[in-house]
Amino acid sequence: MRHFKRTTVIAAGVAVALLATGCGRGDEGAGGKDAPASLGDGPAKGKVTMWKMGDDETEAKSLKALAAEFEKQNPDVDVRITAVPWDAAHEKLTTAIAGGNTPDLAQIGSTWLSEFASMKGLQATPKAFQAGDFFDGQWDTTLYKGTSYGVPFTGDTSVVYYRTDALKNAGLDGTPGADWDTFYQDMKKLQATAKKDNPKLRSSFGLQTGFNAWLFWLPLVWQADGDIYDPQTKKFTFDSPEVKEALEYYARFFEEGMAPTDKSDQAQGFTDGVLGALQQSTSIGANLHRNSPELDSKWATMPLPKGKQSAGLAGGIELSVFKEAKNSDAAWKFIKFLSEPKNLATFGEATNQLPAAKGAWKDKRLAGDEKLKAFAEQLEVTKAPPAITTWQQIAEVIDKELEKLAFGKATPEQVQKTLQEKATSVGAGR
Repeated sequence: MRHFKRTTVIAAGVAVALLATGCGRGDEGAGGKDAPASLGDGPAKGKVTMWKMGDDETEAKSLKALAAEFEKQNPDVDVRITAVPWDAAHEKLTTAIAGGNTPDLAQIGSTWLSEFASMKGLQATPKAFQAGDFFDGQWDTTLYKGTSYGVPFTGDTSVVYYRTDALKNAGLDGTPGADWDTFYQDMKKLQATAKKDNPKLRSSFGLQTGFNAWLFWLPLVWQADGDIYDPQTKKFTFDSPEVKEALEYYARFFEEGMAPTDKSDQAQGFTDGVLGALQQSTSIGANLHRNSPELDSKWATMPLPKGKQSAGLAGGIELSVFKEAKNSDAAWKFIKFLSEPKNLATFGEATNQLPAAKGAWKDKRLAGDEKLKAFAEQLEVTKAPPAITTWQQIAEVIDKELEKLAFGKATPEQVQKTLQEKATSVGAGR
């Protein structure tokens, strides 16, 4: 059985969970105006240049091995892969698009795709790629105004990690409650054992505050059967009852002392038993297995608790071809090769990244991992953030307001009002 191996860097270069609207990005607006790119018959030929985001050696090695196999199957093609650090990637991509000096294809963080598509920098995805081959939420991350501008490569989402030993000490054998109410009650019971039956425990549930807190809060809105943006009216809906419900549920864990506000390393806290549970991406499990294999039998994963419905955040990396690509046909054929289920499974097994295609999860290397099953279930119900070019600005507003809420400096009603006002002021962009 394969286990978590190492950290994962996800969409927009952030080593956290990553991460469509309730109706899906495919429903936004009147649709894109770009016709799908063409994908010719026959083998790929010529030089193909690709920018790989991040400097992780294991990921680079796996990607280059796949490129070598692609070259073997297409003797007249030459794939050149260049690594670009995540912290420089956005500026480099923006500059390249503006200057018409792009590679043929690149990995693109899912939260950036709308921006680059709005800049007319990306080709529309050929019809040879079928949305049904990928998890709905992951495919939705490739859409801008109803048109796909890339292919999901790796997916990412967050699940709940929990210490089975801490739960057992609290008389909670098995998995925490699968819905909002029972999960809250179980975390409350676990908190009651802090410094007692669980002497190391300080907080039952770790929730993100500050930077990137939106990644963990937004699914609560969807779980409440609500949303924060209506693509039909192009208006923000932070003033809805469902958003209020999500804010109140988030705040409850802080108000009742079940979630920490000290911004300490939650991954380390979970490892040390200071935290009984937390919501995070695959990176936590990867580091746990690598650094503390003796704890493998003392932790497990579960999908996020459901409200009125189940939902999670779709994050990950897309593969996109640029408008200025010199060899777009071979670039799309390389993407077609990389997105084959067996190749996604190979890349996922080597790098601990989650395949975005459903078929890859049938591979025994993934299907046999008990701790990955929660991620497979979560990917089935993921959604992507609104496909708007101002999303990063909106996300920063959410982060700041959630921090006020967590520290008791604002009420859910005040945060809700501020979010609606500031989001409306920022607007949805192009």
